[in-house]
Amino acid sequence: MQNGNSTCKVYFDGSCPLCRREIDFYRRRDGADEIEWIDVSIETYRGGAGAPDCAAAMKRFHVMRTDGVLVTGGAAFAELWAALPGLRLAGIIFRVPPFSWGLALGYRLFLPVRPWLQKAAARGN
Repeated sequence: MQNGNSTCKVYFDGSCPLCRREIDFYRRRDGADEIEWIDVSIETYRGGAGAPDCAAAMKRFHVMRTDGVLVTGGAAFAELWAALPGLRLAGIIFRVPPFSWGLALGYRLFLPVRPWLQKAAARGN
């Protein structure tokens, strides 16, 4: 972060090769330096103060908005996208039903196949 004021906080599993690739994609985008990126896989991560605990953060994607509301799953992606200038329109659209419902459903359908995708991503490194 440049100015110490983040647009949101992104909690991600840095031990997951699939997650790392995706977060690296977002971190290269314009505006990413205004986001606080928190790797929940590091030994010192404890959560608290509204942040997800480590076990929860390793299972699902979490974003804390600037108003302190913690969102998970598909809604968390919409918040992240809204914080990045190049993806802001997608973030705004996917915050609103029925698009938000579709994103939430897509994320729930993704979770069972995530372990296989993680293995594939690990082989690709």
